[in-house]
Amino acid sequence: MIENREPVTKAQELRAFLFLTIVTAPVLAVAVVGGYGFFIWMYQLVTGSLPSG
Repeated sequence: MIENREPVTKAQELRAFLFLTIVTAPVLAVAVVGGYGFFIWMYQLVTGSLPSG
C-alpha cells in the first residue's frame, strides 16, 4: 500500500531540526543525568556507600 505524500519543505525540516536541538536534546540530557543521580542515590541508600569503580 503506497501513499502519495507531499515532499518535506525546507521550513518543515528547519522546524524539526530546531525542535530536536532546542527542546529534545536538553530534555534528554537532563533525564540521563537525573536518572544517573537517582541511581547513585538509591545505591547509597541500599548499600550505605559510594560505588567504587
